[in-house]
Order: sequence, then C-alpha cells, then structure tokens
Amino acid sequence: MAQGITTMMKASLVAAVAVAALAGPAQAQTVGVNAAIRNNVAIKTARDTELRPARLKERVGLGDDIVTAAASVLQILLLDRTSLTVGANARMKVDRFVYDPARSASSVGASVAKGAFRFMSGKAMRGAPGQSSVTTPAASIGIRGTIFEGAVGPDAVRIARGETAVGNAAANNDAATLIVLRGPGTRAQGDERPGAIDVTMGAQMVTLDRPGLALFVPGPDTPAIGPFAISDAGLAMLHELLRTSPDARRTAGGIDLESNPIVDMMLECESGFAESGGDHRQIVSGISSSSISSSSSSSSSSSAGGCGLN
Repeated sequence: MAQGITTMMKASLVAAVAVAALAGPAQAQTVGVNAAIRNNVAIKTARDTELRPARLKERVGLGDDIVTAAASVLQILLLDRTSLTVGANARMKVDRFVYDPARSASSVGASVAKGAFRFMSGKAMRGAPGQSSVTTPAASIGIRGTIFEGAVGPDAVRIARGETAVGNAAANNDAATLIVLRGPGTRAQGDERPGAIDVTMGAQMVTLDRPGLALFVPGPDTPAIGPFAISDAGLAMLHELLRTSPDARRTAGGIDLESNPIVDMMLECESGFAESGGDHRQIVSGISSSSISSSSSSSSSSSAGGCGLN
C-alpha cells in the first residue's frame, strides 16, 4: 500500500515538472518599451536562450540583457516616463523598478557594464528623490531627478584623455567610467527642481550639481578625477555615441520622440494594466490595434488587448 502511494506521488511530481517545463520561463516584470532603435541592438529576455535582435515597440522586462554594436543605439521609455538611452558599444540592464502611480513616485536601478548611456528622470522620480541609481564596474551614481550621460570602458578612456584635467592618467580599459551632468541646474524654471547626482567610489563620494560638470573614475577602488568642466569636443564625442538617428528629429520606424502618440498609448496601457490588477479591458478603451498600425509602418500585431505591445 505504502509503495503504491509512493509510486503515485513520484508520478505526480514528474507530471508537475513536465507541465512547468512546457509552460516555459515566466515573463519578467514589464518596465518599459523600446521607443527607438538605430542599427544593431540585441536583447535577451527571460524567455530567450540567447541574444536576438531587439524589436521596435517591444516590451522591456526587469533584468533583460541589452547589447548594442558600434554606431547603434536603443532608447527605452520606462512606465514612469524615465528615458534610458543605451548608446554604442554598450551592455546594460534595468535590475530594479518600482512605480506607484497613485503617489507619482518611482525608483529605478540600472547597471551598465560597458558603453555609452543617458539617463533622463521621469517626473514621478521626484516623489522618491535619491532612491534611483545607475551602477558601473567603477562607480555607483545616485540620482536626484536629473539628466546625465556617461560611458564605461574604452570609450570613456578615449573621451576623458582628451580633457586637460585627465590627460594621460592611468585607467582600467574595461571599467573606467566617465559621467557628465546635463541638467536641470540651479537655474531650473517652473516646476523643475535643480538636479544632481552623487557618485560613489568605495569610501569616496563626489556630487555633481552643475550642468556640464564631469567626473572620471579610472577604475574600481580608484580615486576619481574631477569634477571638471567637460570640453565641447568631449561632449560632442559622447553625443556621437548616443544619437538615436543621423537626423536628430527622427528615429527608427518613423517615430518622432518629441511627439510620440504610439509610445504614449503603450505607456498608458502598461501603467493602467498595473493599476487595474491585470484587467486590460479597464485601460484600453478607445485604443485599437488598427489605430496603432496606421500610426507606424513598422507596427507589430497587438498582444495586449489593443495596446500594440509585443
């Protein structure tokens, strides 16, 4: 009798494992959407076994690996409307994302292993100041509602060595990090608050609180050089790694990020989905897959009740 029960339990366990295998890996928490792609960008999600080409308007999940080639850029719009630009020669992921629409507060954590990047805070981040960060192999960047750019690895070394303050300082070619604060600064107007970043390297912390200030961290556990005012030439080199398109007003797939109803609809769908407890019917009223398809020649089929998300 006992042997029969044991056999049945084993059979049930094998069946449960088989069902789980058929179901495949769970989909990661959605944090945003691919809003612009230039040239060769690859992504590896929880459902992928290897890197594959990223798709315009595709959802981005927590922990997705994102890799760009030379002259290649991906712009991600997060659900709190924070903008992350993954520049050329980069590898990064979003590894923390908390968003409370009711409080208009959000917290984001991203890690950049190499390459260029830009971080533009969404307004909701002001509701949780100092709780967002970007980490690199050499530094941790605490964010207080602002815009900043940077590079990790060979590009950081190449740009920094053109700056008088850095010169030919020794640097770790894999981990060296260059960070530039872009704003808003102390002269911010309207409801904008002056932004700043706190860069931590071991026991050292340096605050950048004026647009145009830069900091170079030569490697892990290495004292930073700066802050210093980055030159126009250095800024131009960094921007070349971050351009989403040769024409600044246009992006891959015909999406103009300055006026982007497609991305607005997708973000509203995702935000509403989170607030509605998972009932898409509550948040897609008036939005159809055909209206999204007609907005962009590269739109994909809808898989979220008309939201047009992949």
